[in-house]
This record gives sequence, C-alpha cells and structure tokens, in this order.
Amino acid sequence: MKKILSICLLLIAVVAQAQIQEPVKFKSELKTLSAGEAEIVFTAAIDKGWHVYSTDLGDGGPISATFNVEKISGATVVGKLQPKGKEIASYDKLFEMNVRYFESTAQFVQKLKLTGGDYQVQGFLEFGACNDENCLPPTQVEFDFTGKAEAAKGAVAATPADKTTAPVAETKPEDQPATQAEAPADAASATVIGGADGPTNVDVMENIDLWKPVISDLQSFGETTSQEDMSWFYIFITGFLGGLLALFTPCVWPIIPMTVSFFLKRSKDKKKGIRDAWTYGASIVVIYVTLGLAITLIFGASALNALSTNAVFNILFCLMLVVFAASFFGAFELTLPSKWSNAVDSKAEATSGLLSIFLMAFTLSLVSFSCTGPIIGFLLVQVSTTGSVVAPAIGMLGFAIALALPFTLFALFPSWLKSMPKSGGWMNVIKVTLGFLELAFALKFLSVADLAYGWRILDRETFLALWIVLFALLGFYLLGKIKFPHDDDDTKVGVGRFFMALFSLAFAVYMVPGLWGAPLKAVSAFAPPMQTQDFNLYNNEVHAKFDDYDLGMEYARQHGKPVMLDFTGYGCVNCRKMELAVWTDSKVSDIINNDYVLITLYVDNKTPLTEPVKVVENGRERTLRTVGDKWSYLQRVKFGANAQPFYVLINNEGRPLNKSYSYDEDIPKYIEFLQTGLENYKKGK
Repeated sequence: MKKILSICLLLIAVVAQAQIQEPVKFKSELKTLSAGEAEIVFTAAIDKGWHVYSTDLGDGGPISATFNVEKISGATVVGKLQPKGKEIASYDKLFEMNVRYFESTAQFVQKLKLTGGDYQVQGFLEFGACNDENCLPPTQVEFDFTGKAEAAKGAVAATPADKTTAPVAETKPEDQPATQAEAPADAASATVIGGADGPTNVDVMENIDLWKPVISDLQSFGETTSQEDMSWFYIFITGFLGGLLALFTPCVWPIIPMTVSFFLKRSKDKKKGIRDAWTYGASIVVIYVTLGLAITLIFGASALNALSTNAVFNILFCLMLVVFAASFFGAFELTLPSKWSNAVDSKAEATSGLLSIFLMAFTLSLVSFSCTGPIIGFLLVQVSTTGSVVAPAIGMLGFAIALALPFTLFALFPSWLKSMPKSGGWMNVIKVTLGFLELAFALKFLSVADLAYGWRILDRETFLALWIVLFALLGFYLLGKIKFPHDDDDTKVGVGRFFMALFSLAFAVYMVPGLWGAPLKAVSAFAPPMQTQDFNLYNNEVHAKFDDYDLGMEYARQHGKPVMLDFTGYGCVNCRKMELAVWTDSKVSDIINNDYVLITLYVDNKTPLTEPVKVVENGRERTLRTVGDKWSYLQRVKFGANAQPFYVLINNEGRPLNKSYSYDEDIPKYIEFLQTGLENYKKGK
C-alpha cells in the first residue's frame, strides 16, 4: 500500500497554478539582542487588498498568528509572539467580535533566551489572510535556525562567516507552492515522505484515485473570472441620490428660484448670467468634493474604515441621528451660528467676480446644514468602510452634482421656474420622512455597538420589531393619521404621498416573517446576523452530509449521486455570506440537499492527524499536521486552488462536472452552476 501511495503521489503534478494565490510573502531571520538573548523576526509583504490577522484574536474568529515550536535545544522561548507595525482594529459583524490585522506589511517577533553552546530552534509561524472576496487556509512559514552561543559573551554564531545573525531565510508560505517557473523541472510533484519504510501516515489518502489532480479538466470547462468592481459607481449613485433628497428639503428648495433670478437679473448680458449660474453650480461641486478629500487626508482611508466600525463612534453617530430626527419632527431647529453665514454673506457682497459667486455657494452650504448634514454624515460613514482614499470624494461628487444641477438647468431654461412647485407643506412631509429614516439608520449604528459590547439588547428580532413599528408609523403619517407641529391642517393625501405610504406599510409587513427567522434578504445588510435570532422557525437551511472527503465519496458511489465539495473555513467571512445569501434560496437548497452529496471541508480544522505527515510539493517539503492541512492539501494538489470559498462539482470518481465557483452572490448564476453539473453527470461526462 505504501509503495502504491508513493507511486500515485509522484504522478500528482501541479502543472497549472491559475488559481493558486500568493498574496503574502514572508521573510524570517534570527537576530541577536544582547548576551544570551535573541529574537526571530517574521516580516511579511502583503499584496494590495489583502490583510493578515494579528495575534490572540480569540476563539470563534479568524485565524490568529501563532508561533509553534517543533524542536528546540540550547534555547528557551520567552513570552508570546508580538505583533509589530501599524495594526488596524475594527469590529467584524459576521464574527461578532473585534479583530486586528495588518495591511501592506506585517511583522511578528518572538524572543528567545540562549542558554549557551549549540542551539537549534525549529518550527513554524501560522497565520491567516483574507481579502474582500476570499480567504487563504491557515498558512505556515517554517523555520530552522542553528548556531552556537558563547556562554561568556552570549554571541550567536549562526554561521562561521557571521557570528551575530543567523542566515535570513526567504520563505514562501507553505500553503502557497512555488510557481512552475520557480520549481525544478523534476520536482513539480507532490510526494508523501516519511521514514525509511515510506510515509508515516497512510490515512492522508485513503483512496488514491480520488486524489488525482483534475486541474486540466477544470480548465477545459473554463474557470470563473474576477468580478467587475462597481463600488465607485455605486458610491457615486448613492451620493447622487443623497443630493436629490437634500434638494427637496426646506433648507435648499426655496433658495433655488431666488438664486437663479439673482444671477439672471444682476447682469444685462444673459450669457453672463448663465455663466455665473454655471460657476455657482461648479463652486458647489468644488466645495463638497474638497470636503470629501479633506476628511480622507485628515483621518486617512484605513482610519476611516476602523472608525466606521468602532463601537463608541457608532453610539455617538446613533445619538446624532436621533437628535437630527427630533429636529426634523419639529421639536427644535438645528442651525449653525448665524454669524458664520452672515460673515460669509457679507464677504460675498464686498467682493466681485468669481470669488463672490464662490462665497455665495459657500453660504448655501452653511445655511442648508441642518438638512444636508445628516445626509452627508451618513454617506461619509458608509463610503469610509471601503478603505479607499477617493471614495469620500466620489460620494461628495455625486451629492454635489445633484445639488448643483437645478441651479444650472433653471439658468439655462428660465421659463422652467414658472412650473417649479412652490414651497409648502409637501416639503415638511419630506423632512419628517427623512426623520423616520434617520431613526431607522440610528438603530443600525446602535446595533454595531451592541454586537461589540455583547449587550444583546438589539438581537435580530428586537431590531426588526423596531423597524416594523417605525415604517408602519411612517405609513400612517403619510396617510395623514399622525400629525407633527409643522404639518398643515389640510388632511388631503396626494397620489404621490399615497404611494409612499403604500410602500412603507408594505415594507413593514414584509419584515414581519423575520421575527420567526425568515432571511429577509432586502434588509440583511442592516439587520443583526441570524445567529442573534432567539426564535427561529425557518428550516430551509443547507447542512453538509459529510465533513470527510473519502467517506463522503464512498457514500456518493453507493447511492449513485454527484458530489458538491465545499472548501470553507471557520474564519472565512465570505463563506458565511454565501451560505446566508445564496444557500438559503429555496431552489438552491433543494438542489444541494436532494441532488448532490454535500461534503464540507474546513481548511482551518485544528483537529490533529494521527501522526504528522511530511509531503514534497513542487519540490518543497512541508508537514501536514491537522485535518485542515489535509483538506487544504487536497484543494491545492487536486484542483490547483487555495482560496475559500471554493465550490466544485465532481462525479463518483472525482472528475469535475463543471468549472469551479467562488464568491459571487448571484443566485441565478449559482443555480446554473449546479444544474450544469447535474446535466453533465447524467450525460456521463
């Protein structure tokens, strides 16, 4: 059996590395601090968009960085592994815990005490890395330092040529094999090695045929391409819609005809009046885009990202939205000090030309603050989570264009001013509606803090109950059943207002089943995670039949069914997103539960193997120590991939039935992926 295993594994050539990702490269070195003291320093270069998690994150979260010793003599470990550098702390909604991680670069340091004489320190650093779409399995950086420490001086003799520092070991993460170009021509293989008699653990591959690589087969189907990044367009549209909302508030709408008429009448030259109106609109754009850039430059993109998920900040922002909502309901008026706007206004009158127009636009920004402030604040908080330097500026660009558009359009077509709706009670309706929406979003920010501190006062059903009440009250208000101080006594309800009420009440009714566990995909981005739901009658969930590859494949052969392999991880954020957003679809769950044998393989499963197994992969030796290592090894050598989530459909013999599928929440696309696999299985392909 051992000879068969060796022969089979020699045939496993990972010749296609199209899906193997190598976003993190580590360098390790041993440094002398003083007599009898040294430290092992691990330095990582991290690709853009990826991050490496720090140490001691706790159970139930992503993979923490850990220092592991396998053999040590002539030295002792002092203290714990210490992270160094710019560490980012933020709250992760999916894990319901605070996490810490590094971007661009990371450094971990482990101190040692050298007892004198010859020494050897052998082991590995294990770390976890993720980006916005997928995660790597627990990845190991092996090290082996030997030398001699002089008892009197404590100097480390790493090599005869260097008595102070051990050789620097340029080490690639063990879960990321060298590319074909880097590997020797005769070493592009994976081989189990052990003692003189062969492998130390034959359980690594119970059925050798099922572990044969199928990378070329997957390529014949065609692999999925990366998704187009539409985030900037989405941010711009969000800002534009926010600007339209601000446009119809009492702080902005009444100013439009007065400002346009002023530009058209101040000059006998109509062209100059139109040009001034265009300049006024452009000034508004410049002011708000400058605001977005200033916020990013002051705080920094990563600081904004951390701030947006900070518990204290979310509580303060929640309170701010409540105060603004009370103001919109008519409890009091929020305005900036009048001397600010008066000072700018007087400067505008004292100057002429472009500066005068710019100061007038700045006056508008100050006067309209009570209406635009909450919208701008909410927009900036949302876009800051992207971590992009230009995101706040893009959001403000959309906001400013929407705000400036009517000034230029009415200047170009003055006759439109006559058909412009007059200010009246309808504007207060919009203002009160915004107040209800601000209360709803205030709960969203409070929910982040609630999850951070573990108060459990805003579990999912509590959150939904409050939203149901808020949107029901908004519906009744729009129908004229509730009055606020600044509302007109006229009880007539217009057609537009009626449809708004209809939508609000329907939305409230839509959320009611969520109290019993319905997924409510429309509010999944706002509501607390399903795990906080105390009472759940919803049972349309997908559960794996097996968490062992060989056992699951044997079951599939006996029952004549195709297999869906789910390579996942306990610390994989996007794996949970796919399970909640895609697998809960009735058609998806029906196909997986009834037509496939689902085998879920956790690549970060820490259960130790019976014995550690050494393998040679692409000419490099590594050790499989845990069940997670085993499944990660399977994913790499058989399918040529190392990121999660990763879904692949195979037949009873381990041959693929379709191209693989990664993170993409497009349900119709996922259904097509599953159905194509079934069709190919029936054809016997």
